[in-house]
Amino acid sequence: MTLSDPERDQQITTDLYLPRSRTRHPIVVISHGLGSDRFSFACLAEHLASYGFAVVVPEHSGSDSNQLAIFLAGKARDIIPPQEFVDRPIDVSKLLNKLEQLSHIDPNLQGRLDLQNVGIVGQSFGGNTALILAGATLQAQNLKARCQTSQYSLNPSLLLQCEAAQIPQLPSHLSDPRIKATIAINPFSSAIFGQAGLSQIKVPTIIVASSADMLAPALPEQIQPFTWLITPNRYLALMTDATHFSALASSPNEAVPVSPFLVGTDPAPVHQYIKALNVAFFKTYLMNQQQYHSYLSAGYAKAISQLPVQLALVKTLSTSDLSQKLGDRLCLSLRAFCFCLYLLLFWRRYC
Repeated sequence: MTLSDPERDQQITTDLYLPRSRTRHPIVVISHGLGSDRFSFACLAEHLASYGFAVVVPEHSGSDSNQLAIFLAGKARDIIPPQEFVDRPIDVSKLLNKLEQLSHIDPNLQGRLDLQNVGIVGQSFGGNTALILAGATLQAQNLKARCQTSQYSLNPSLLLQCEAAQIPQLPSHLSDPRIKATIAINPFSSAIFGQAGLSQIKVPTIIVASSADMLAPALPEQIQPFTWLITPNRYLALMTDATHFSALASSPNEAVPVSPFLVGTDPAPVHQYIKALNVAFFKTYLMNQQQYHSYLSAGYAKAISQLPVQLALVKTLSTSDLSQKLGDRLCLSLRAFCFCLYLLLFWRRYC
């Protein structure tokens, strides 16, 4: 599908995966990350559709693989237009509006879409999009304060978060009331949301972190932000030895090949964990099928966990838990330190 948006002079290309059943299906939106596209999570979309969800996968043209290719070719000043922080959630809301219209007039869609019962899953930049639509508010003052010291940080995600500081009037509220559950995989959250922003989320939420994530390090960008959530149905999934890109599948349009260096030694377990978490979570909170709730437990995560990437799932974590239990184990490894330093030097030299 292609949605025309004359107000922003944009086209939103979207794939829609429908179960064969002609009954009404809850919707799951998948929002891709920076430099990715709508094909990167095609396997997840098919998997969810096989469990009875209508899956909507838009392509965010301002931050997709084509935009990354343009930037790497030196044809764009910024890796993304700063306005993309605002445009991405607007893309999803406008797309849901269009689907609502089509559900009344298109014979192929009539009676098949539950537009008031929507979940969203996003990876990286898509994780931020998912959190915004779920209720997280953008915090301009927190962003400004953090970005004044970001040049000394070993957290590369702050470089991207600080792009949003260029927006003259950063809107705080871009949530969509149709979103009833959200999964954010490797999001960056510390500066753009902070505690004040993430605490506004009221819907069930999973934050997925990877211990070998060198771009959005797990401790400052997912684990500590998880402690800021106050929604009662919240989960933190931690995958050991997974990277920022382990959840990605290859795409025919990728600007940078998904190499073993980027995704880690074996991404196959990660893909299985993501599928299992998505099905159990959305079955529980979109379809209200409580028999799936038992799969959202530490015991089940341990049961399906396998080497070389292991999965852990927790429901509660306090700041004191972080200092007592995690400690130095969550510090950046030497490899991550060197890689982050390289990125910072590259950014300062060429960007």
